[in-house]
Amino acid sequence: MNARRVRDIDYQLLPGSERTTTDIVIERDGKIAVRPPVDYSPEQVDAVVESKRMWIYRNLAEWRDLNATAVVREWVNGETFLYLGRSYRLSLVTGKSCDLKLREGRFCLDRKLIDEGGPEAAKTAFEEYYTDKGLDRISKRVGFYASKVGVTPISIKIKDMSYRWANCTKNGALAFHWKCMMAPPKVIDYIVIHELCHMHHHNHSDAFWNEVDKVMPDYRERKEWLKKNGANLNL
Repeated sequence: MNARRVRDIDYQLLPGSERTTTDIVIERDGKIAVRPPVDYSPEQVDAVVESKRMWIYRNLAEWRDLNATAVVREWVNGETFLYLGRSYRLSLVTGKSCDLKLREGRFCLDRKLIDEGGPEAAKTAFEEYYTDKGLDRISKRVGFYASKVGVTPISIKIKDMSYRWANCTKNGALAFHWKCMMAPPKVIDYIVIHELCHMHHHNHSDAFWNEVDKVMPDYRERKEWLKKNGANLNL
């Protein structure tokens, strides 16, 4: 990626694609990513960014408003944590055989983790829980939808994806953020289909969204939910 600036807009210039239009995206961390046609010069991309300046301002303002309401969670009894779109209260327990378990409607976390490792150890336990559960669930959803999309992924991983929800390489390797497991099942399915459709179109062109629409006609509703609530899918 190449960092560039147009007036007061800083953006990351991504490698060019085969599409004929320029794709401008506000990423989850608020950074602006621009993927132009493969034959565009950096100066041509700057001109496109300049022409879309008001659109970028509006979307950045919306991103800031959404993230201003992000929840900050604490590692205390009664705090709520998300799993598959539902909130579960935290119980700090002692003498358990595993660090974290969802039992009887509560997340039971070994108090020893907090006492010895602090919040980072507790966070790691949750990340491992979401990663383990995510690999099983998301793999099944990928298997369910892959035939409907007409593709065959070569691998599936659950990991920390930084500011992205998921990624699909050109050869069909899929990766999903463990935070996806905080979202409702219907939103997880949207993320899965989104990445599978990238195996047909590695961009966000009309052709790509048409592929998504074929399998999930109500994708816009699910996409909007993720846009509005994504900032709260966090530890």
